Amino acid sequence: MKNFTEGTVAHLQGDLTHSGVTNNIINSLAVSLQKTISEGDTKIRIDCESMRTADICGLQLLFVWMQSARFRGVEPELINLSGDLRQNMQKMGFEHCFTGNSSDPETLALFSDH
Repeated sequence: MKNFTEGTVAHLQGDLTHSGVTNNIINSLAVSLQKTISEGDTKIRIDCESMRTADICGLQLLFVWMQSARFRGVEPELINLSGDLRQNMQKMGFEHCFTGNSSDPETLALFSDH
């Protein structure tokens, strides 16, 4: 798992899995959050377009990191979720944890009951 930041967008790449997540990603996300705070921004977008897969450990880490951002006054937003990632979130019971994290109507509809 890799992370790079452009402005207030943190781009995640690779596998958000137990084996794909290391201390580097935790530190990298912390740096992205600190940069956002120091620049006075109150929102950070998390671009998931290049994420290949996610397991329960990776989703738990992402959820905890997003909660940490909220506690620090920054609202995180997941963007560019793939169909596979959405399905994994639903299968593992995380759809409610990430619902409402986007102002994009398409993303908001991802987890709605059809």
